[in-house]
This record gives sequence, C-alpha cells and structure tokens, in this order.
Amino acid sequence: MGMGMGMGTDRYDIPDVDAFTRVYWDAAADGRLLVRRCGGCGRAHHYPREFCPFCWSEDVVWEGASGLATLYTWSVVHRNDLPPFGERTPYVAAVVDLDEGPRMMTEVVDATEGELWVGMGLEVAFRDGVPVFRPRGGSRTAVRLQ
Repeated sequence: MGMGMGMGTDRYDIPDVDAFTRVYWDAAADGRLLVRRCGGCGRAHHYPREFCPFCWSEDVVWEGASGLATLYTWSVVHRNDLPPFGERTPYVAAVVDLDEGPRMMTEVVDATEGELWVGMGLEVAFRDGVPVFRPRGGSRTAVRLQ
C-alpha cells in the first residue's frame, strides 16, 4: 500500500489510488460503497476489476451497494507496527459477505470480540474514506437473535 492518496506521510491504511479505482475511492470518500456488476453473467464482485472474474466479460459497470453485510470470519490483531495500526490495537480484521454477493476483507469497528458471531448483520461505515463495518444499527447493544 504505502504512501496512499498523496498524503505525504507513511500510512498503511489508505490505499494507493489509480485511474481505474479512483471512482471507487471517490465514492467511499462521499460515504458510498460501490461494487462491480457484470452485464454478461450478472454477478457482482469486489475488489474492483476491469473484467468479470467469473466469466471474463469486460461488460462490467460500477453499482451502488446497500452497505449491508454479514460477518463471515474475523481475527483480533493485537500487534501491528505499521502506522497507524499500532495506535488502534487491538482491532478486528474481518471478512464479510456483502448482501450483493461478494466477499470483502475489512475491519469491524464499534464491537468487541465477545460481541461478534458468524452471520451477524453488519453495515458499512467509513473511516478516512475507507469502508469498515459495524454492527447493524451502529449500536453496541445490538441483540443477537437466535
């Protein structure tokens, strides 16, 4: 990752932006999550690519995502020496399933490890223009439904 967005300081939580991904990161800066949808097979994918990873079609367009997801798996990171992660430990690195279908690597915020479970509902939030996820409703008192 590296410098990221021309900020001039080493931050490893902000991606390098190129001409193709600029649409995605500009939307994220505005609080909108995008995925790519294939006009050939109809499937959505993430991370953004210029072609469909399922059928190889180049008939792929940007689409606004709902921002809703379910937790697939996670790990609590207790040490990370790359700035600014060291200031955030412990944090929850996670993989979520977006409601549109794609699986996405991210971070879960506003919840402790004991409040997490596979399949719990999450919603997107944005930190410095980067999508992260929190329990749906944004409340730490979300009730787990059986």
